Amino acid sequence: MIKSIVKKGEYFDSVSLMIVGKDIALMDYVLDATVVMATQENKSILKTAGLYLDEFEEYDDTDLLIVVKSDHEEKLDEIFKNVDNLLIEIRNKKDDQGTFNPRSLETAIQIQPESNLALISLAGRYAGAEAMKALQKGLNVMLFSDNVSIETEIELKKYAVENNLLMMGPDCGTAIINGVPLAFSNAVHKGDIGIIAASGTGLQEVSSIISEEGFGISQAIGTGGRDIKEQVGGMMFISALDALKNDENTEVIVLVSKPPHPAVLKKINEKLKKISKPIVSVFLGANSNLIKESGAFAAETLEEAALLACAISSKVEISKVSKYLEERSKSYEKIVTNEVKKISSGRKYIRGLFSGGTLCDETQLILKNNFENIFSNRATDEKFALTDSWLSKEHTLVDLGEDEFTVGRLHPMMDFDLRNKRILQEARDEETAVILFDLVLGYGANIDPLNEILPIIIKAQKIAPDISFICSVTGTEQDPQNRSMIIQTLEKNGVIVMPSNAAAAEVVKLIIKKINK
Repeated sequence: MIKSIVKKGEYFDSVSLMIVGKDIALMDYVLDATVVMATQENKSILKTAGLYLDEFEEYDDTDLLIVVKSDHEEKLDEIFKNVDNLLIEIRNKKDDQGTFNPRSLETAIQIQPESNLALISLAGRYAGAEAMKALQKGLNVMLFSDNVSIETEIELKKYAVENNLLMMGPDCGTAIINGVPLAFSNAVHKGDIGIIAASGTGLQEVSSIISEEGFGISQAIGTGGRDIKEQVGGMMFISALDALKNDENTEVIVLVSKPPHPAVLKKINEKLKKISKPIVSVFLGANSNLIKESGAFAAETLEEAALLACAISSKVEISKVSKYLEERSKSYEKIVTNEVKKISSGRKYIRGLFSGGTLCDETQLILKNNFENIFSNRATDEKFALTDSWLSKEHTLVDLGEDEFTVGRLHPMMDFDLRNKRILQEARDEETAVILFDLVLGYGANIDPLNEILPIIIKAQKIAPDISFICSVTGTEQDPQNRSMIIQTLEKNGVIVMPSNAAAAEVVKLIIKKINK
């Protein structure tokens, strides 16, 4: 049976709820459980998971929902008593290191007056005011928070441009400034390649590939995804170009984003013409001829952009990059043949489950050239937008980092719960042929991803031994999660791990084409 307790007006942050939720799931007699704030998005998740009760409709995002599914009704009171103890324990937990954490920006500046950058992660309704306060104190800002209005973003960026400051974000998830990784970022080598990105996971994929190739990053500046929209006008993208143009440690510049608005692209191109340093651009889905007009090298994928930057940095002929990628594609035939052999008749669809939005976008572009019916919650064509992001339709690619999944919850790079549930859901679908997913490592990401996802993959393989699991791992050997060990363990358990997101998408494309034949 399913039973719930609602605690009205009791707010807990997402990290606390994730910890408590995992502890409940490990309790005896618990089949499934969740602890979430009663946001509309979380109610939708509960409905999909079969944990929704009609009484939840009267509660809102200031109320805490504790839901437990058990086949031992007589144990439920004991389970909920233990849950209460967990909540009390986590609320009263003290800092056991004896360090003092300032509770305001002003106090932090007093303690560390030499600081020149503030990283802000607050609920969106409060984040804009705090960001402006930091800018007015002369600090550059990385604004991790989402759900900040575009009007506030414009106001913040205008102030930053007028005062020669960086205003990265809102919804800026990744940056590396002077060798310091911020928020979701990877442990990369220092070097002469600078990156500007209106995409967090795009920046991570490019910087990680560059580092794994033996090259390094001078600066990696995130702008937030809306910066390249017409309303914002690319203010921070252009400011970051000026910064890298003048940075003596940057010799090559890489630009990463979805296609900017035409008016914004025109501004960026005008700026690029005034920069003598070589520039590689990957505006996923944009007309490459428009980029080449500025003198920049145009890449089709994130991996190609990274490899082009490495070639330019080492003064290698860039034509060798395309030759290498073409030759590598030929080696996929053996993988494809083996995977197709095990896929049963009737299984025909791709189900992509991503924690990185740009990785989801890149996969759409690679697949769209061969398959028309690619549905997504990030579809560029409204015709292929999912009407219900919780339910797949034909070929489906889902970005689990979209706001609809993350309001009131941790990002899927940290909390695998939603993706794990979705993997099992897709495995039970008799038309699923391939489950495609990413694993993004680095600072801020889940420290033990294998412990989270491997038991689910093994369970899914038992449900459907005749489907293929394909993934890519974004990260470096220096990241805290041990990239090579993760790859080896996944491969030992029947997962095909490709060297990049683009390569994973390419293999999936070939598998489905062969199935269709």
